[in-house]
Amino acid sequence: MTACEKLRHGTTAWFEMVGNLMCEAALRGGVAPDTNVSLVERYMDGVTLSEGLVQGLRFEIVDGVPSFRAGARADERGDITIEITTAAAKSLNLLFSADPAYAATTDRFMQSGAMRVHGDISMLGEWLKYVHDPIVARTI
Repeated sequence: MTACEKLRHGTTAWFEMVGNLMCEAALRGGVAPDTNVSLVERYMDGVTLSEGLVQGLRFEIVDGVPSFRAGARADERGDITIEITTAAAKSLNLLFSADPAYAATTDRFMQSGAMRVHGDISMLGEWLKYVHDPIVARTI
């Protein structure tokens, strides 16, 4: 995939792009070598991708080394678990973080239950805030 190539939201290739961007950002962000944390993001109404995995992503840092798997098990949990509807995820992944609608849309989805976050997202580190906009730039 080239830096300019756009991928259809929610496909396996799109989740692989997201995972790769997260791994790159974590490495650039200087994750401490004793960091151990996992994140599972799962689409509540997601379709099956392969091997029983639904639309989503498992990202983890084990002993400071980031890795990911495209797709999540329907019952899978992490230290941080984000459950979100497909429509809510697509809406957010088309809005850049500086867009005032991004924060308002996130709040609306959290209040409605279309997005639920369990755990402390800050456990991942500051580097995470630099991942959203490159994902948006590569999403159709």
